[in-house]
Amino acid sequence: MSKKRMALLVLLIFVTSIAITACGGAPKQEEPPKKAQINIITGSTGGTYYPLGGAMANTWNKYMTNVQVTSQPGGASVESINRVNAGEVELGMAMNNIADDAWNGKGSFKEPAKNFRAIGVIYPEVYQGVALADSKIKTITDLKGKKVAVGPVGSGTAVLSEAVFSVAGLDITKDVKSEFAAFGDAANKMKDGQLQANFGVLSCPAAAIQDIMTARKIEVIEIKGELFEKIKEQYPFFSQYKIPAGTYGNAEDKYTINCQAALYVSPKLSEDVVYNLTKIWFEKTAEVAQAHAAAKWLADELAAGKLETAIAGITTPLHKGAYKYFTEKGIKIPDSIKPID
Repeated sequence: MSKKRMALLVLLIFVTSIAITACGGAPKQEEPPKKAQINIITGSTGGTYYPLGGAMANTWNKYMTNVQVTSQPGGASVESINRVNAGEVELGMAMNNIADDAWNGKGSFKEPAKNFRAIGVIYPEVYQGVALADSKIKTITDLKGKKVAVGPVGSGTAVLSEAVFSVAGLDITKDVKSEFAAFGDAANKMKDGQLQANFGVLSCPAAAIQDIMTARKIEVIEIKGELFEKIKEQYPFFSQYKIPAGTYGNAEDKYTINCQAALYVSPKLSEDVVYNLTKIWFEKTAEVAQAHAAAKWLADELAAGKLETAIAGITTPLHKGAYKYFTEKGIKIPDSIKPID
């Protein structure tokens, strides 16, 4: 074959290969597997749950390649448990006493709700009440006849306010001019003088309370002594909590009560997914704390080697994935909260 014919043949092969490629297109690349979508319901925008839940979601998304966690606002504890129980969301933040009420069909729950499982503790839930300094309100009994924000509808704050007021001898709807306002709205109304007192189950210090201080002098409403003992007798979940001097302009330490905020999950989520959710939350808490101070308490506890804090106050069964993580870490799990399925 002559050189000229050889060159024409090579050129023909080259042109043909280009045509084939153009017609067939480049080889298709496999699409990455779709991430499982997980929603976490938090609380109202003026509370602790909402921004903290967002920070937790960001951390999970950073370290988990197979899921996408999305944070959304909600009515807090009661709504969180109800929506996880109904299968509407996969994760929820709620007070441990509200979860216990749901499991046992007490309080706001007319019948047992058991379609949820626990992952573990998030931070101490502090029941904090403040009043305008010129209202002369210093104790729960001083609230009689006053305009008071008792927590958003469907929140653990509203449930707890009703219980605490009752122990103090006050009916939340008859003896007190109650308003079921979200924390941010309640803070604005206090600044405007439309409310004389405001209660919230929040981390301490609470941004919603600090916001009030930008416009008004406030007084911390204390729960201690005989009232605390009566509350503790009826509701053993609660402990005495000290609000240090200077937190809200208070010259001295003030005392109130606290329970625990905890993370609850749908039993339908797989063991592997919940294992990783649990592992990342309890091993990357310090990162979350950089985004929201409410996580600092748990980060400090874990840094001190107190991993058992992760289940302190949990009274409902753990998810199998959380149980697997804690047992790997050598934590002794009480029989009462071991997985039931």
